[in-house]
Amino acid sequence: MAAVDHNAPVEAAPSPHRAMLRRALAHGGVTIGAGLLLIIIVMAVIGPFLIAHGPYDQDLTARLVPPIWMEGGSWEHPFGTDQLGRDYLARLLYGARISLMIGFGTVFIAGTIGTVLGVAAGYFGGRVDMVVTFLISVRLSTPLVLVALAVVSIVGGSLQVVVLVLGLLLWDRFAVVMRASTMQLRAIEYVTAARAIGCSTPRILTREIMPNVMNNLIVVTTLEMAHAILLEAVLSFLGLGVKPPTPSWGLMIAEGREVLLFEPWLITIPGLALLTLVLSINLVGDGIRDVTSPEDR
Repeated sequence: MAAVDHNAPVEAAPSPHRAMLRRALAHGGVTIGAGLLLIIIVMAVIGPFLIAHGPYDQDLTARLVPPIWMEGGSWEHPFGTDQLGRDYLARLLYGARISLMIGFGTVFIAGTIGTVLGVAAGYFGGRVDMVVTFLISVRLSTPLVLVALAVVSIVGGSLQVVVLVLGLLLWDRFAVVMRASTMQLRAIEYVTAARAIGCSTPRILTREIMPNVMNNLIVVTTLEMAHAILLEAVLSFLGLGVKPPTPSWGLMIAEGREVLLFEPWLITIPGLALLTLVLSINLVGDGIRDVTSPEDR
């Protein structure tokens, strides 16, 4: 029998962050979703600089040019043109910027409001929890789409208004998740120990609570980002979101419905782009949930 070398170096266990990264890279949903999302972000940032046409340039002599894969298509307009002769690829790339700005802006506002309320309710309890729970109940009893439609129709549709309205309406899920997660953590030993040695409340919240609820916060952020992008598309489709001629995927779908039976690609192209963006965000969110769940650690 071979002797065991007790002096051989022992391989160090991977750090928790490195182990989580390995699980994320091995998760199909995370890799596919993150890859698609990264492609969309890169194309939204640098794509408009690589094409010759602008999203607002009109050429009435080149109206309704079909995309390159259809008969009559031209490489000058690979995705064709719309009813006003505007390049569809340019409008699609600029529309990606609008959707991403809507998504990130909305979750920033909603996430800030919901996280502050949820963590405060979960940690302090008592009357603070009662007030926050009442606010959550009021928000959940309010029809989201109808309120958004009413506010946007009264104030007027614009990119800033849509982001602000959606941000003020989509905070409830952040508050519910953060409240439940904080309630579970406030009685755990390390939080009790930090309180016993005299740590201040802000220090406990920032050093002990927030790092341990960050995974849940990331998952909710991805889900609400996809929700906000879809709501913006709905508002723009109904004519109460981003105003023309700003290129919005929902607005492009609304404009294409007039010639749906004759030029269906005017709806298919922005519809597939919207589907891909929302699907990629949901895949990333579901993958993060799977990777960070206690069963997979």
